[in-house]
Amino acid sequence: MMTTMTQVNRQGEVWVFAEQTDGALSEVPLELMGKGRELADTLNVPLGAVLLGDKLDGLAEKLIAFGADKVYVVADKKLAAYQASGYTHVFCELIKKHNPQVCMFGATAMGRDLAPTVASAAKCGLTADCTDLQIGDHKAPGSDEVQKNLLLQIRPAFGGNIIATIVNYDRWPQMATVREGVMALGEPDPARKGKVVKESVDLSKVKFPLTILKTERREKKVNLKAARIIISGGAGVGSKENFKLLWDLAHCLGAAVGASRAAVDLGFIDHDHQVGQTGTTVRPALYIAVGISGAVQHRAGMCESAKILAINSDRSAPIFGIAHYGIVGDLNVVLPKLIKAVRGGASIEQAAKQAAH
Repeated sequence: MMTTMTQVNRQGEVWVFAEQTDGALSEVPLELMGKGRELADTLNVPLGAVLLGDKLDGLAEKLIAFGADKVYVVADKKLAAYQASGYTHVFCELIKKHNPQVCMFGATAMGRDLAPTVASAAKCGLTADCTDLQIGDHKAPGSDEVQKNLLLQIRPAFGGNIIATIVNYDRWPQMATVREGVMALGEPDPARKGKVVKESVDLSKVKFPLTILKTERREKKVNLKAARIIISGGAGVGSKENFKLLWDLAHCLGAAVGASRAAVDLGFIDHDHQVGQTGTTVRPALYIAVGISGAVQHRAGMCESAKILAINSDRSAPIFGIAHYGIVGDLNVVLPKLIKAVRGGASIEQAAKQAAH
């Protein structure tokens, strides 16, 4: 027998956690502002950003330019360096006061630590590593009534073999972390108007277990997200020495070098170059996949590329299923031909045709 669930009418805001470090916003919250704007407009509610830290001058205005209607700012010296205890306490206090219906975090090291801690403290659900978020209606199990305007949290599951849609029917706010790079970065509008809401939260009883004496950061060796052309190698490249051919072609094209997880695990190249579900999500104008079979975990990180050229000796490799162009052949034969053609002034399309023969 079906039961009836009381329809909850939620009018709360959509929130994005505006991750920052040393007074500089991370890119992922700016990516999330575009999706947040879309969700907020669908729900007909304001879009808010939550900005925590110290010395935050100018960041609220930047968030407004990227789409925020309100920016909730808590500035305190105790929040200068991220610690889960302080950030969780502040975020939960803001939730209690303002009752948002959706909270989004980047699936960064900070976001993956903070979001589940907040979710646990607020006694609400959390879906991690989402690749898309939508608003829709759903019928809860055991109910004959459709719940309206729920957050549909979409992510790969079972090792990437299926795409799952996860729905939270009765715990609020609805919370999700979103992978870096899966949401397109929008263009800021400096003329946008918004409201900066300065909040004060008592931190006197919060325990900060760490004393941070010094912070050192290692810059990534490659910025894959900014690259217009990426040449990635997989396990099929065969060796670290064979990766030299990819570097040579990259130098000819002004491209960045990427890799599959298998290539990284084999020690052909370091993790900074990894593309895929456990690496970087990219959207270049051209993605050249060399010796990459095309496992779903890798495809999840590069399938939005404008053009994909696959080079593989296995004509049944799944990568050919999403490639716009494909060359079946030995990379040790194909890549030297590509390099020669590009150095001779050929476009990549012309070079690919020459290398295929």
